[in-house]
Amino acid sequence: MKHSICSLAQVIRSKNAGPYELVLDVLFKTKEDYLRVKACEQLTPQLIAGLYNVEPNFIHNIVWFDPANAVKIVMPRDIISGNVGDNDVYGAQQHAPLLSIEFDL
Repeated sequence: MKHSICSLAQVIRSKNAGPYELVLDVLFKTKEDYLRVKACEQLTPQLIAGLYNVEPNFIHNIVWFDPANAVKIVMPRDIISGNVGDNDVYGAQQHAPLLSIEFDL
């Protein structure tokens, strides 16, 4: 059965991790949902890369943080924060592609 990330997560957000990196956070509603998503092994660099139209090696890290029922995805910003052409200085609008994820759970 498919479950949308929006139905499982309480918070889906993005933010800068300094001027060069972006962090995507997903905080799950329940420990059970978090553990099911973690165990299904569907949240991969390949999935994230496809959503952001980059190569999988562009994704620096995916960190599962059990105490908070959360996962952090770290990747470089394509434009340094505040540089000419940057339309999201804080990186707070970069989480939208995550909203389309569905898990087979």
